[in-house]
Amino acid sequence: KAFLHHTVHLSCYFPNPQKIDIKNLIIFWQKDTNKVVHEVYYGQEKHENLSPEYINRTKLDMGKWTLQLFNAGVEDEGRYQCIIMQKVTEQSTEVIHKSECSLHIIANYSQPEIEELHSRELKPNGYLNLSCSSSGGYPEPKEMTWLISHENITHSTTAHMDVSQDAVTKLYNVTSKLNIPVPTKSRTNISCLLHLREKLGSLVSVPLGI
Repeated sequence: KAFLHHTVHLSCYFPNPQKIDIKNLIIFWQKDTNKVVHEVYYGQEKHENLSPEYINRTKLDMGKWTLQLFNAGVEDEGRYQCIIMQKVTEQSTEVIHKSECSLHIIANYSQPEIEELHSRELKPNGYLNLSCSSSGGYPEPKEMTWLISHENITHSTTAHMDVSQDAVTKLYNVTSKLNIPVPTKSRTNISCLLHLREKLGSLVSVPLGI
């Protein structure tokens, strides 16, 4: 997992037990089996075959056998493969190591905000009309729930969540609406909770007091 616009470290997990000199190795990184991310031929970087989106965005740490990918974006998500080949003769090579890793991008959602949509003053037999929004996050969240608390009792309700994705940044904006009768018994606090994926926890709004 890596945060949006940060540097990703993709490891080859190559122990190099025989301490082979880099000048006798070909190191090849590819994404989703069809895009060339980085190539080192016998100690020399090679750029001719690189996929355009990876030009000037990678650097190989030879000591740790780790590829750095700069300014990670949503489109960089996917499976990466590291292949290491050793020179056998002048004409032939053999694969001595292969490893894979998956990259998931994370972008932080804004704190959910509750907005009151009803225009007139609240009447005892009227309805509360609320929306809750959060923006600029990735991946798509799981769900949004509303928490309605009064007299130490909290009700949780899962509401429909409208999700939109920005065509350029690929980040998500989410909104959920709540329509309930105006609470009349006692002071009521209403919050909304955005549940994130990838075990990232959840975000809660500032409570609205009615």
